[in-house]
Amino acid sequence: MSITQELDTTYMQKALQLAKEAALRGEIPIGAVVVNPEGLIIGDGYNQVEKLGFQGEHAEIRALRSAAQKIENWRLAGCALYVTLEPCTMCMGLAGLSRIERVIYGADSPLFGYRLDNQQGVALYTSHIKGITSGILADESAELLRDFFTKKRMG
Repeated sequence: MSITQELDTTYMQKALQLAKEAALRGEIPIGAVVVNPEGLIIGDGYNQVEKLGFQGEHAEIRALRSAAQKIENWRLAGCALYVTLEPCTMCMGLAGLSRIERVIYGADSPLFGYRLDNQQGVALYTSHIKGITSGILADESAELLRDFFTKKRMG
């Protein structure tokens, strides 16, 4: 395993911890962290759509907001966004507008993932993103989501 893969796994584990926190609070279990070029986590978040009653409270948006507030700058140049589920178009667009350099996610999203959006406009917002990596702790991320929705349907 390369040092990049080890670091990606470490940061994704933190995102998974946040996703588990979301699940405990009755939210869809998605977590995200923003890592600066020096390797420090400068922002984090988990879904709070139900609690705050607004669709924009996705884990990615909360993590990006947290990072921007920490460094007092909306430009997150050189930073990476780690998220447990493939970002939706809204979140991927915001990552691009925030100047995120890399997006790393766990499980693919067959319902709302940004790759499903065939509109050309997405490329405009994501032109700053130099790399997208998928599959980091994908099984763990997908299992957390499956367990959450199984319990929700049973309860």
